[in-house]
Amino acid sequence: MRSSLFNFALPEELIAQKPAKTREASALLVFDRKSGKRRFEKFSAIGKYFKKGDVLVLNDTKVIPARLRANRKSGGKVEIFVLRQCGEHEQNLWECLIKPLKKVKIGETLIIKDPLQCEIAEKTEGRAIVRFSGEVKDILASHGKIPFPPYIHEAKQDPSRYQTVFAKNEGAVAAPTAGLHFTKKILSALQKKGVEILFITLHTGFGTFTPLRGNTIEEHRMDEEFFTIPEQTARGVNRAIAEKRRVFACGTTVARTLESNARKKNGVMTALHGSGLTSMYIRPPYKFKIVKALITNFHTPLSSLIVLVSAFAGRKNIMECYAEAVKRRLRFFSFGDAMLIL
Repeated sequence: MRSSLFNFALPEELIAQKPAKTREASALLVFDRKSGKRRFEKFSAIGKYFKKGDVLVLNDTKVIPARLRANRKSGGKVEIFVLRQCGEHEQNLWECLIKPLKKVKIGETLIIKDPLQCEIAEKTEGRAIVRFSGEVKDILASHGKIPFPPYIHEAKQDPSRYQTVFAKNEGAVAAPTAGLHFTKKILSALQKKGVEILFITLHTGFGTFTPLRGNTIEEHRMDEEFFTIPEQTARGVNRAIAEKRRVFACGTTVARTLESNARKKNGVMTALHGSGLTSMYIRPPYKFKIVKALITNFHTPLSSLIVLVSAFAGRKNIMECYAEAVKRRLRFFSFGDAMLIL
């Protein structure tokens, strides 16, 4: 399938630079795959689309303050974007994005704040392997900043609005943005309605911002990301499947985590529990095995994310939804509005 089929014209002013005034004030486009009908709501009304017995799975990852500023000994300034730990036997060896990567040299020492420093150990495909002089978690806690997406240019941001209200497990460098719309009040109301709320963890990587590589969608490859499906979550999801109740995935990260751990057991589809790495890339004509409804934001053109939602709802349907969203001036990307696909 040609990658260009997943492109669309998006006016720059529709790329949300700030979140809505309140989380639940975002717009919500509801698309029913059976009827083909579209409805427009506020996210605060999402509860009416759930019924007793439904399962809602959320990603409880927490964005780490992964952006650091450092100085070269020559006085030049460097930005370090910490991505993930890469040394099994050396805890302070991390894969990073460096700006400007071309200027720094292998073996060069960068000063974060005296005496904290790091060394460029290796360069690989636009990234660097960096050896830090101290515990990275502590360095980030003291000197790091929350890394907002590259298309957000508004300097003044509230970092708490780039975390979900249920964020718990640190490790992501990008927020699971579909979850940003939920409030504790909405989640409490869903539970009172009889909706079972469960959690997985997938530490969203920087690869979420990487556009499709190649002229066809089949050429694209996903970066590996760490996930955990707790035993309690797997049990809850498997009970719902067995009893033919709906499983709602909040976000593409939840969808990918559940689907990458879907296995048939005694002829019945189940979700496995456990931890590991996934690089699952969902594209048409993939048939979803666990997820029956999907909550998601409006995604960037030519991205693996719009390919995933197209696999779930059909490319033509998604493109028509997006065209109407543009016409109605809905807000796109991380701080933008949401879709519920039933």
